[in-house]
Amino acid sequence: MTTPQPRKRLVVTSDDFGLSPQVNAAVERAHRDGILTAASLMVSAPAAADALLRARSLPSLRVGLHLVLVEAWPTLPPAALPALTDGAGLMRADQARLGLDLALKAPARRQLEAEIRAQFEAFRATGLPLDHVNAHKHFHIHPIIAGMVLRIGREYGMRAIRVPREPRGILRRAEPSARPGLALDTAPWAALLRARARSAGLLAPDRVLGLAWSGAMTPTRVAGLLRHLPNGLTELYLHPATQGGFPGEAPGYAYAEELAALTAAESRAALTASGAVTGGFSDFAR
Repeated sequence: MTTPQPRKRLVVTSDDFGLSPQVNAAVERAHRDGILTAASLMVSAPAAADALLRARSLPSLRVGLHLVLVEAWPTLPPAALPALTDGAGLMRADQARLGLDLALKAPARRQLEAEIRAQFEAFRATGLPLDHVNAHKHFHIHPIIAGMVLRIGREYGMRAIRVPREPRGILRRAEPSARPGLALDTAPWAALLRARARSAGLLAPDRVLGLAWSGAMTPTRVAGLLRHLPNGLTELYLHPATQGGFPGEAPGYAYAEELAALTAAESRAALTASGAVTGGFSDFAR
């Protein structure tokens, strides 16, 4: 007999785990003292080794793979990725043009497939269970990238994937003055990814919160979202850090305030009142 799932299930994720010591320290603090349940690891970022040490000391923290396919450090040597990297050896930042190149140029697709596989291999080498997969800047919604991630991920035990769709109604209920508009509405590609993920038997959240307010998830906003949490599986993701000023940081992001949102008494109280069961994706995968 199958045990019924709780009505409200919540995964609270930090992206960019491994980006800097400030991010890693915030992940540890938010998990130990706050509501954070999962983190997405950038396997080749400057502080990835420090992130791995912290993750191993936090057995209840669920860790997934944050694929880096734009604007950060590749896993393969840049010389092996001439179509994907820039003069500084980083993955290209011109995301729209890169997406077009992937559609039009076979060498770019071959290099992309090799890089995706290398990042899955690097995660496997950590020895950590793979809780979930997503991508920097949500680039995995690109249909070509999505196909590669779904195919390669199956070889590495991928069981859950982020589908970045955020209902604007919950934002307005959480903050009545909010006018989120169409910010980061990733349909229809996210809808296609959801259909492909479910066809592959993967767990995907019913909704993802943190898109429109990315980098501006204040304690008040997070508590408001938790007070209006719908039934089903929700992923709430943030970008905490103890402070800014590190390579790769996003301009204008309120990193310390997002850490505060994860540890605030208001957030913890709202989560308790919601009745939601929290964990990683692997805790909810059937």
